[in-house]
Amino acid sequence: MVAADRFAALALALDGTREAPHFDRRAFRVKRIYATLAADGATANLKLLPDEQAFRCTMNPAAFSPVANAWGRQGWTTIALDRIDAAELADALAAAWRHALPAGS
Repeated sequence: MVAADRFAALALALDGTREAPHFDRRAFRVKRIYATLAADGATANLKLLPDEQAFRCTMNPAAFSPVANAWGRQGWTTIALDRIDAAELADALAAAWRHALPAGS
């Protein structure tokens, strides 16, 4: 289980990450948004590649699920923070962060 404040700390520890509001969520970005945290702190969304999303959803379906719309088909993935440990979350966050870096980074 990962609390919302721990999620934010893990995201902000990734180089160049900054936080900003995004509708009713907290967003974490480098060049583009790679993660958002729900206002209630129960879930977060990460932008993964579709094959990464499929793998994570297969390996831990209790924690990972595609966002239920066109965003989900693009790789946006919901994480139930009460069903994931910090190490697995940090790995998923790092994958999403890498995809959001400026080209050539």
